[in-house]
This record gives sequence, structure tokens and C-alpha cells, in this order.
Amino acid sequence: MKIILASNSPRRKELLEQVGIEFEVMSSDVDEITDKTAPADVVMDLSRIKAEAIARNNKGVVVLAADTVVAYNGQILGKPKGEADAFKMLKLLSGKAHQVFTGVTIVDEAGESNSFFESTDVLMYENSDELLKKYIATGEPMDKAGAYGIQGKGAVLVKEIKGDYNNVVGLPLSRVCKELNFEL
Repeated sequence: MKIILASNSPRRKELLEQVGIEFEVMSSDVDEITDKTAPADVVMDLSRIKAEAIARNNKGVVVLAADTVVAYNGQILGKPKGEADAFKMLKLLSGKAHQVFTGVTIVDEAGESNSFFESTDVLMYENSDELLKKYIATGEPMDKAGAYGIQGKGAVLVKEIKGDYNNVVGLPLSRVCKELNFEL
């Protein structure tokens, strides 16, 4: 089966390659706008919009799209708008638990769409302002939802997780494999 990953995310690409799924990358370049407000609904709707945009022009292939957000007390924290915004987000999350939601949509060869989400709880250490500023200075948080990347230097901020680690990275890999009926 031919698979198109409707994402330019290097992390999603690496995760699929990790298990040997063959795919090609095609960015959807759609406006990521939704009227949903609950984190799970937002990520599923946005992943569906991206997947269906690619599927419209690529009949007979499987299209996989995903969207990830960080939520604290039900409030979605997107990518920071600058260093001050990154600091504000990381300070908010410091010493507290939050959730990472990833919505996935798979459009099969027949054009049937299936959307689902995974949620992982993440507990941050009580991190000092100095550590947060040093982390922000690396530039890593600037393109990450919630202003951190668990798979990079941001790992030092995280005390524990409950759930799928890969979901926090950006794709609930084992669930995606099950949904695709992919076996090693």
C-alpha cells in the first residue's frame, strides 16, 4: 500500500522510518482553522482537514495526517510567538502536569476517513527561571507546541509521563501501526 504522510514534521517522519513504514511526504499547506475548542476535538479536526486536502488529489493511496497540541487545564498552548511567550508557557507548566494530545486521521485507498486521538500526561519538574532561560536560548522551543521538545534538550524539564512517549514527540506510533495493520 502506498502511504502519503501529510506533514513536514521531521519528528513524524523519523518515527515512521523507525519502524520501517515506507511513505512519501506531501505537505497539505491548508489553513489550520477549526471551530472546535476541546483539545481532543481540535487535533482530530485539524488532522482531518490536512489528510482530506491531500486525499482529494491522490486517489487510491493511504493518507496519514496528524496534529499535536499541549493543553494545561483544558487551555491549548500552541507554538510560542517569541522568547517571552516561550518563557511564559514554560513557567506556567513548571512543577505541574499537562496533557499532550495528538489527533490522527487516516484516509484509506477507498477514500474512507478515520480520525482518533491519543493523550499523554506529562509532569514537569519545578524548573528554575535560569534553566528555562538557558533552554529558550537554545532555540529549540520556538517551533514546538507548549514550547518544549521532549525528544531534545527539553527532556531535562520533564519529571515523568503517563502514556505514549511517541505521542508527546508528535505521533502515537503504535496506535498508527495498529490502524494501518502494519507489522514489522
